[in-house]
Amino acid sequence: MKDIRFDDFEALESMISDDFGEWSKPVTIDQKMIDLFAELTGDHQWIHVDVARAKKESPFADTIAHGFLLLGMSTVIKNSTGYRIVGHNNALNYGLDGVRFVSAVPAGSQLHGHTRLRSVEQTKGGVMLTVGVALHVIGAERPAVVFDWKLFYQG
Repeated sequence: MKDIRFDDFEALESMISDDFGEWSKPVTIDQKMIDLFAELTGDHQWIHVDVARAKKESPFADTIAHGFLLLGMSTVIKNSTGYRIVGHNNALNYGLDGVRFVSAVPAGSQLHGHTRLRSVEQTKGGVMLTVGVALHVIGAERPAVVFDWKLFYQG
């Protein structure tokens, strides 16, 4: 893993790529995790928590993970680009752009992801990185979720 200082703009720019990095280690999205997320958020829609009904009525023949649960898993599915940002005092989520929930993630699925650096912007007091993220169910043809993650690093 290569260390790059948050204020080394030239080194950061050299990491911009159209290609995604390596796949992360997989994470199992099991029913217990889905149920805990439902309790935490109050989103108890049957397609997420009613296993018997989902098996009968869902087009996915099973319960599926909440989209926002999948977004939260992005912090677990680590940077896959082969570098890490160092030398900063704060790393802040600035936001997400272009979030698309492309395909469902049935309970019990193994989820993994990969990232790529899309852009670097020097700002007053720091640097803004835009990181492309794609999360996939292992073995699925299409991604489950895609988005651009804006991260602000301050000295």
